[in-house]
Amino acid sequence: VQLQASGGGLVQAGGSLRLSCAASGRTLSSVAIGWFRQAPGKEREFVATISRSGTNTGYAESMKGRVTISRDSAKNAVYLQMNTLKAEDTAVYYCAAQPSGRNSYAPTRNREYDYWGQGTLVTVSS
Repeated sequence: VQLQASGGGLVQAGGSLRLSCAASGRTLSSVAIGWFRQAPGKEREFVATISRSGTNTGYAESMKGRVTISRDSAKNAVYLQMNTLKAEDTAVYYCAAQPSGRNSYAPTRNREYDYWGQGTLVTVSS
């Protein structure tokens, strides 16, 4: 599975962005997808996850209420809608895929994902 995250950019605090995760080599509806982020000097951290079935989602506590993860099977894409962005949300955002597990499996840890895409930079100005 080859993944590509896109949609990052520069946005003012309080603004919104929608990140996209596209795939080649596999239908995204056959894998669980997670979003992670890594800020300069920090470890990569979990942001959001959606199960293969789409019925289970999970969010980092710091992002709850501000982000929504969703699928568009017709476009073979997974989206991360981010609202009310803060300066501390500045990071490179990555999407990752996990093809194994039950349809309801929605992993939240780095090591639970087998495939990673190139990241997209989100910069939030205060």
